[in-house]
Amino acid sequence: MGGKYRITGNAYPRMRRPRHRRKLVLSVASAVVALGLAGWGTLQIVDVFTGGDGQANAAGRPKACPSPKAPAPAKALPKPAAIKVNIYNATPRSGLAKAAADELKKRGFVVGKVDNAPAAYDKKVPGAGMLLGGPTAMNGSFPVLATQLPGITQKTDARRTADVDLIIGTKFKAFSTPAAAASALTALTKPSPAPAPSC
Repeated sequence: MGGKYRITGNAYPRMRRPRHRRKLVLSVASAVVALGLAGWGTLQIVDVFTGGDGQANAAGRPKACPSPKAPAPAKALPKPAAIKVNIYNATPRSGLAKAAADELKKRGFVVGKVDNAPAAYDKKVPGAGMLLGGPTAMNGSFPVLATQLPGITQKTDARRTADVDLIIGTKFKAFSTPAAAASALTALTKPSPAPAPSC
């Protein structure tokens, strides 16, 4: 043969294929990268459907139950003997204020003025009655008096004295029985029960 493959002497050239190490290295590296990406993607999908390790660990741990709260303290309401009530009749029925005053006096309340209702309220109280007093009466005298006549309207005015007015309305029939009033008063003064823990 001629050219570079021409035989000169006794030695024959070896006809070997050129080495392709670079291609082999690149192929192996590409395969490793592809496998790594596939594994990472699989882990991400598993985390999405299982909620991840943080939630799984949290689900495995028992919930800490909060300590029960102490019951709310009992309300400090005034005794009937500490409540002065002025009684006014806003109905056409005569003698109603006097009869109401006698009944409340029997139940331990201090009775002040007993008269017909002033013009602003005369025949203008449609319900069983109305309690009228200063702002402090809303959380003091009013709840105690309301146990004697459930559903009574409560309204505050600008007075600074501790007395309250009971204005008898057109639908007034009778006070609650002493037993029912005492039961309602006991329920008011009992402490509120502590809420049950949610776990």
